[in-house]
This record gives sequence, C-alpha cells and structure tokens, in this order.
Amino acid sequence: MKHPLQQFRFCPKCGSKQFVEHNEKSKKCTDCGFVYYFNSSAAVVAVIGNDKGEILVARRAKEPAKGTLDLPGGFIDLYETAEEAVAREIEEEAGLLINSSQYLFSIPNIYLYSGFEVHTVDIFFKCNVNDFHHLTPQDDVSELLFIALDRLNPADFGLVSIRKGVEKLLSK
Repeated sequence: MKHPLQQFRFCPKCGSKQFVEHNEKSKKCTDCGFVYYFNSSAAVVAVIGNDKGEILVARRAKEPAKGTLDLPGGFIDLYETAEEAVAREIEEEAGLLINSSQYLFSIPNIYLYSGFEVHTVDIFFKCNVNDFHHLTPQDDVSELLFIALDRLNPADFGLVSIRKGVEKLLSK
C-alpha cells in the first residue's frame, strides 16, 4: 500500500509542485516552507440498543460496501463535537433523537470515498433512544433493522472498522 501522502502532489498553500516528503507524517513545500501533516479524519458510530436486547443496524445504500450491514454514523463536521455528530448522524440516517451518548472505544479505519482513501478514527458511542416511533431509513441508509446480539455476524458488516467494532462488542 502506498503512503497516503503520495496522493498530494501540490502544496495546498501556494500550489507549488515543490511539495516533497518531509518525514513519515508530513510533506513540505520547498518554495513557501509550508509543512502539511496528514492526520486521520474523525467519524462517529452509534451503538443503539432496544429493550429486547437488540442492536439497531443499517443497510448501506451507497458505496463503499453498498448493501452490507453497518452501524449508523458518519464523519464529524467542522466545529462539531463527536457527541453532536453522533446525534446529528442518527437523526439524518434514522430519524431518531438520542437522549445521551457514552464513549465506548475507537478503531482506525481506511474509508474509500470516490476512489480516495480517507484515513479515519471511528469513535464508537453507546446511544440511548427512548422513542423509536420515527425510525425511518434516510440519507445513505436503505434499511434499518434490529438484530439480537446473539444473531449479529461480524462478516455481514462491509466496513472493516465496523466489523472489528461488532467483534469487540460481542466479546464483552
């Protein structure tokens, strides 16, 4: 696998082609001196259970991994906290309002978006929802369903980090 910095050929500050490897984490423009550090993007994942011991899962409506299972979530927007992002994503994808969220764990991931590898850190939250009456697949979700923990199969989840997250949840 090539290093993600190889995808960046021009300085984002001045546009120069003199944008060279500085160290394993950065590139430097020899014209203007700008140093760019390649860091992970932040994403959130919601683990939502109901009173029957089931977990809410989504079926992906778009690539990557279209048609496979997923947990609701998405990228954190600029100026948004992770807690705000998980609440927004759940409302956008499932029409639900969460009452509270609690950090569980995080997993690094590579998310292929429009042919570009986006390095992410997926932050998993346990989210509480009181009212499931407005549960509706929306945005990039084609279907929402509840699956009992003992029937969850990590292999059904198309994204590597989500699969690893489900494995971690099942091991607890």
